[in-house]
Amino acid sequence: QVQLVESGGGLVQPGGSLRLSCSASGFTLDYYAIGWFRQAPGKEREGVSCISSWDGFTYYADSVKGRFTISRDNAKNTVYLQMNSLKPEDTAVYYCATHSGAQLLAVRWRHPIYYDQWGQGTQVTVSS
Repeated sequence: QVQLVESGGGLVQPGGSLRLSCSASGFTLDYYAIGWFRQAPGKEREGVSCISSWDGFTYYADSVKGRFTISRDNAKNTVYLQMNSLKPEDTAVYYCATHSGAQLLAVRWRHPIYYDQWGQGTQVTVSS
């Protein structure tokens, strides 16, 4: 009944850009902190970015700071991840998810265990 759906992935050359979207149906994203994660073959799922529910505070992994930007559009019930200057090491399946609480978000945002609902993921491939 309730779903999260990621979109916007694809094949892009190094240095290129993509914008991922995370859209909700059956519930409102406004009440949740929303995280973006990625998982490459043979590697653990890692936190990429997160945006809080009330004040819009943002968090980024060191590896993407200055290149990725997370944002939300409440009117569209959608959270975005703008990815610029993409590198081959950014290749992964990207997931969005809802966070179960705001307390200690600065520490917990990058850990999948604290997230409740997940989308099915969208593939991002950075290759020449």
